[in-house]
Amino acid sequence: MKGMLVLEDGLTFVGEAFGAAGEQVGEVVFNTGMTGYQEILTDPSYCGQIVTMTYPLIGNYGTNGYFLESVKPHVKGFIVRENCLSPNHWEAAGDLDGYLKDNGIIGLAGIDTRYLTRHLRERGTMMGAIVTPGDESKAKQYADRASGAVLEKLVEEVTTERPYRIFGDGPRVVVIDYGVKMNILRSLRGYDCEVTVVPAAYPADEILDLDPDGVLLSNGPGDPRDVGGAAETIQGLLGKVPIFGICLGHQLLGLALGSEIYKLKYGHRGCNHPVRDEQAQRVYITSQNHGYALKEETIPDGELTVTHRNLNDGTVEGLAHKNLPVFSVQYHPEASPGPTDSAYLFERFFDMMRQ
Repeated sequence: MKGMLVLEDGLTFVGEAFGAAGEQVGEVVFNTGMTGYQEILTDPSYCGQIVTMTYPLIGNYGTNGYFLESVKPHVKGFIVRENCLSPNHWEAAGDLDGYLKDNGIIGLAGIDTRYLTRHLRERGTMMGAIVTPGDESKAKQYADRASGAVLEKLVEEVTTERPYRIFGDGPRVVVIDYGVKMNILRSLRGYDCEVTVVPAAYPADEILDLDPDGVLLSNGPGDPRDVGGAAETIQGLLGKVPIFGICLGHQLLGLALGSEIYKLKYGHRGCNHPVRDEQAQRVYITSQNHGYALKEETIPDGELTVTHRNLNDGTVEGLAHKNLPVFSVQYHPEASPGPTDSAYLFERFFDMMRQ
């Protein structure tokens, strides 16, 4: 079966459909990781997006029930140059095609992903429609549909509906779930923390009623300015409990403290992004997935210090409060998939809570 990707500017790619059939509209982005496709599919931060993998061969080690970052995929579509039809791995329980079918995700293979990536780098991330089976005579109709689409309230789609607890004997951590990855929870459990995960809209007073030793602001999808009430919640926690923000949580912390947000041209997505720790003057290779960043000139100098910087484009990758036990990073220290260079940040959070 043939399938199509039609961008909002009319550029059309025709390839081989796999996975589920149907039609979806989403933001077309690219990820530069060589592995980790199942973690990418199930990362809630990709909610609302059609993900293109730049690495040419995807699916070669199959799929299983271990490499998950949430209970189900959240992407709108998945695009690869070549879909491996015969995966070979001792833990493989199935193939990528079957996994996408089972979860209702549309896949497209056999297109020039290099050209698509270059187009997005030059023109910027844009909306698109992925359709199987594809009817080329309707390309303009699909392009118009994509250009009129708006992604809103994505956090509401991925946050937990009710609080839940993971028991431990260490510090009590409340995780505000804006789309938390399972490996963040695994990382906290590695320090034997007792973790309570609460919905994104949970108010500050109810979080403090849980008597936490620390609060983690999780990753998540979309524009942080669309997460209603988040800034007010964070403001209600400042000075009362140590806070650690990751990715969207980093951006929301910046907003709560008076910074402004802007959208990056094509975002940072992959597990090979160099970031410099400005205090230690050390470079880390990081895993990233975000389309927005903090405007550095709006960050209040009296309260915050820029602790990390992206070496590719100079964007702000980390913040620390000058007077309070509060810090954040734009990238993913839990790194799944990706390098583990920045796992020390969980130890820093753990030390803050003990002190």
